[in-house]
Amino acid sequence: MNHLGTVTIETQRLILRRLTEEDIEPAFRNWTSDPAVTTFLRWPTHRDISITRMVVADWIASYEKADFYHWAIVPKDIGEPIGTIAVVDTDERIEKVHVGYCIGSKWWRQGYTSEAFAALIPFFFEQVSANRIESQHDPMNPGSGKVMEKCGLTYEGTLRQNDFSNRGIVDAAMYGLLRSEYLERKNK
Repeated sequence: MNHLGTVTIETQRLILRRLTEEDIEPAFRNWTSDPAVTTFLRWPTHRDISITRMVVADWIASYEKADFYHWAIVPKDIGEPIGTIAVVDTDERIEKVHVGYCIGSKWWRQGYTSEAFAALIPFFFEQVSANRIESQHDPMNPGSGKVMEKCGLTYEGTLRQNDFSNRGIVDAAMYGLLRSEYLERKNK
């Protein structure tokens, strides 16, 4: 893959960009301290802003790596991040990126996550030269699967007790999109 790192991407309503130190307080206020957000995630709700400060500092330090992809989701009309979307796993041998996301519950069901994910698809296929984009969700969180479907990923099956979250050991509903499928749809 041709890794480019976390570059700024703009959509109709969003700016997807690197996080900065100025984002620590909004991150804590908007999603990292929200227990509704972390129910289906692997990391615990941040009970103190110092935890968010450490996590964001780690992300900022990682931006120097070309294969690190972690965007703040910033609605243009709000002007501060309301969540993140990131590559949480890669496999260079098969040119795969696995995308994960979270967004503050105040902004659920407004299309922000779908808009952010949709913007990453041409970036990864056309610029990074990924062969596969995948994502997964706990079947008890069907809203996350709707994001994947809206973005053109195909449901490939549910892996039983193949993941973990704050709910414990959970199933993982897997979705994927191949570069060949993306190009076929784009050229129609």
